[in-house]
Amino acid sequence: MRIGTLVLAVAVLSMSGVEMRGQMSGSPPAVGAKEDPAKAMDGLLSMMESEVVGAAKAMPAEKYSFAPAQGIFAAGQTTEFDKVRTFVGQVTHLAEANYFFFGWSGIKPDRDLKAIGSITTKDEAVAALEGSFVYAHKAIATITPENAFVSVKPVDGLTTRTTIAGFAAAHGFDHYGQMVEYLRMNGIVPPASAK
Repeated sequence: MRIGTLVLAVAVLSMSGVEMRGQMSGSPPAVGAKEDPAKAMDGLLSMMESEVVGAAKAMPAEKYSFAPAQGIFAAGQTTEFDKVRTFVGQVTHLAEANYFFFGWSGIKPDRDLKAIGSITTKDEAVAALEGSFVYAHKAIATITPENAFVSVKPVDGLTTRTTIAGFAAAHGFDHYGQMVEYLRMNGIVPPASAK
């Protein structure tokens, strides 16, 4: 089931990426044309990056410690919130995840990865997130037609550069959805929704 869901998510996101890149460049690739896998996966990651970083920048610094709590829901509605991430936790989790997912590249990270989880401020969190995307784009640039589907050290059971990159984008969109809810709970329209 997990692999089937992943394949569907990658297919849908990849089609969206092709459509978006085609709109951005004026016309989509010709039907049947082979695309460079690095460019295709990079376009997919860029779509997610734009929305996630936009959301991270939209939340005011004083709201970075926000997390949903019982008091914001209707009386009588009970939900467990003791393990819910704060907004800064969502942002730093995505930064950590990018380094984790793209570690197969062998590219040495330019920062102390263990320190990301202790970040509490907006400026530091956004900088870590943006740096993680620089790292992810460098990793994706190493994908070639020859190695795109060659096995690497497994990451969460995924074994190829392309499937890991696709899952990283899907994972990012999952957390983007949570970030959107946090923004809306604070009366902020997410930048992607304001377009």
